[in-house]
Amino acid sequence: MSEALNLFELEQLAKARLPQQAFDYFSSGAWDEITLRENCEAFNRTRVHYRVLVDVSRRSTATTILGQKLSFPVLIAPTAFHKLAHPDGELAVVRAAGAAGTIMALSSLSTTLVEEVTAAATGPVWFQLYINKDRGFTRDLVARVRAAGCTALMVTVDTPEWGRRERDVRNGFHLPPGLSAINLIPANERGEYIGQHGAGMGQAFTWMLDASLTWTEIDWLAGLCELPVIVKGICRPDDAERAIQHGARAVLVSNHGGRQMDSAPATIEVLPAVAQVVAGRVPVLLDGGVRRGLDVLKAIALGASAVQVGRPVLWGLAAGGQPGVELALELLRTEFDLAMALAGCPDIASITRDLVNFK
Repeated sequence: MSEALNLFELEQLAKARLPQQAFDYFSSGAWDEITLRENCEAFNRTRVHYRVLVDVSRRSTATTILGQKLSFPVLIAPTAFHKLAHPDGELAVVRAAGAAGTIMALSSLSTTLVEEVTAAATGPVWFQLYINKDRGFTRDLVARVRAAGCTALMVTVDTPEWGRRERDVRNGFHLPPGLSAINLIPANERGEYIGQHGAGMGQAFTWMLDASLTWTEIDWLAGLCELPVIVKGICRPDDAERAIQHGARAVLVSNHGGRQMDSAPATIEVLPAVAQVVAGRVPVLLDGGVRRGLDVLKAIALGASAVQVGRPVLWGLAAGGQPGVELALELLRTEFDLAMALAGCPDIASITRDLVNFK
């Protein structure tokens, strides 16, 4: 594993270790996977107009998001079913997050109890959720994750229905015996663990979603407790404005890793317009396509406060458990620090809009 020089090589190690069904679940996108590819390729179309003769002999990658300190502006995005990648699952990931000095966002579709994850954490844990058709269920889940010690709620808003991921359908994706979305309803009326039968997410987890959701539910969620609400799934500047007006304390530019609406724009392409509208009132986060520390610098220059990474964490987890996740994060941190030096940026504040444009 230590021979991996970058996240792409780490992905190949993970692919060699994972069953095909699990690798396809983690790596696939919706329909023709156009947005999945574009998320990465759009970063490659940006150009860095680096500064010279700047004293970068001392550099700081540290930043703060919602009052929580990060050693560098990369968070762990919420991704499902970590025990498909490694038996230690989410516990390995949260321990790696603490060692790296960053935040883990725990998925609703975690294969480990939230209480166990926060007990193992040495840094902040955020919780990602879907607003369920049963508002009482959502209310109880929020109370539970708050009691467990989670420090923010990340509500996913790009999923009125599950996107169609044809690789999962072809594979008849399901969880193996012993694994389930353990923080949710554990079994149906037949005693089957949720997710262990069906052909893809659309069959197994439709019960979680509510296609009737509107912005009033963001008001409702923001009023449930004092935890800050982060709205995940923003694709448009006007929706970023609406999120703030309805109580969001941060917005996350995201297209669900290309797994929902195919042909949605790459997140890095819409980030500047979103950041312009937000105008510093709340943090703007971004996920989708970040594979190099240089991508982190580009995102910050275009208006992000920090980025999240999902699949690279899963590749590290599959390749080597906690040490593999630590390696993935360290590769990004080292590359980001070098990119700052080469761009003439001694700290986060110096990574400004004039550094980057699109080809």
